[in-house]
Amino acid sequence: MSYFRFVRQNSRWLASGFLLTVFSGFGQTFFISLSSGELRQTFALSHGDLGLIYMTATLASAAVLPWVGKSVDVYPAHRVAVAVISMLALFCLAMAAVNSVAMLFVVIFGLRLFGQGMMTHISMTAMARWFSAQRGRAVSIASLGFPASESLFPSAFVLAAGVIGWRSGWLLAASVLMILALPAIYFLLRRERQPGSAEQTVSKGRHRHWTRAEVLRDPFFWLVSAGVLGPPFINTAILFNQVYIVSERGWSMELFAGSFVVMAVSAVVASLVLGSLIDRFNARAVLPFALLPLGMACVVLALFHHPAAAFLFMGLMGLSNGFIATLMGALWPEIYGTHHIGAIRSLVFAMMVFASAAGPGLMGILIDARVALDDQLLAMGLYCLALTVVLNRAAAMAKNR
Repeated sequence: MSYFRFVRQNSRWLASGFLLTVFSGFGQTFFISLSSGELRQTFALSHGDLGLIYMTATLASAAVLPWVGKSVDVYPAHRVAVAVISMLALFCLAMAAVNSVAMLFVVIFGLRLFGQGMMTHISMTAMARWFSAQRGRAVSIASLGFPASESLFPSAFVLAAGVIGWRSGWLLAASVLMILALPAIYFLLRRERQPGSAEQTVSKGRHRHWTRAEVLRDPFFWLVSAGVLGPPFINTAILFNQVYIVSERGWSMELFAGSFVVMAVSAVVASLVLGSLIDRFNARAVLPFALLPLGMACVVLALFHHPAAAFLFMGLMGLSNGFIATLMGALWPEIYGTHHIGAIRSLVFAMMVFASAAGPGLMGILIDARVALDDQLLAMGLYCLALTVVLNRAAAMAKNR
């Protein structure tokens, strides 16, 4: 089936997955960190202080996510989505009114749980459950919401904050969620897709359906996790500290915000190409290459300080983001089946949120300790290289199943 025919026949369900990932952006690090300078100034926080608050709040959301995430195995997707979008809008309103460090902790917890965590979880779980033979394409199209939000939201927020202030920018985000996102996603998700008989046959012939307890005892799961937890750790550490990085390089925030468009375009290309490769081969075949673009991105940002390096870095980061989002959406149901995919994915998301929490906290501490930015970035690049060996081992293990 051609890409265009596939999209045309499944536009309703693909659009729902896409919009869920788009509006998850209000709880993603790249968006929250746009207010980091104002938050540090308002509450007299250092880079390390704010990073620690962000880390602990995100860790708390990761601890809750495995239990909240199981809801998509129990309740219809449209009902879960309505509740999640409403809560995300509520915490956007709370960010606009934040007036204490304690309240900031609670707000970040909510934004991370319902934005990055549950909005993404609903989207990827629905794509995994609704599609089988064309799962790679479905996940890749739903994942396009990430670069879409990364290309639109930063510039829009910087522009809005410059005109109406950063707090009013968060009020605008809450309004967009309630007026645009909630009714559109509810309408699209209200009718769930049923895989055709041919798709069900393919799915049933590949593997049994693992429970979450069985997955936790599987060595393959832990080998892959060791590798794929690197991108959320590194991406969040860098993007959360983008104000510091821009200051160190002597760049402007407008230039760096503009480079998000490059990241978005490269993420789209990576996602669409990888989706077709996964459907043609399988997710396990591309697993060994998952960390290479991110490793190169870290090296570029460490060694090159010219403003053009921001765009090259973002291009490589986009390739990594598109690669990881599509791969992870397809790999877990391919290996472990779909009957318990909500519970399994919620565990994976919790671990990824945990990793994304550790990044800003650790980098903030290192910044306060005056560890050179270039040294930190080179260490991240070496980590990606080392974990590439681990992913090769995991792929060899999966090949024998």
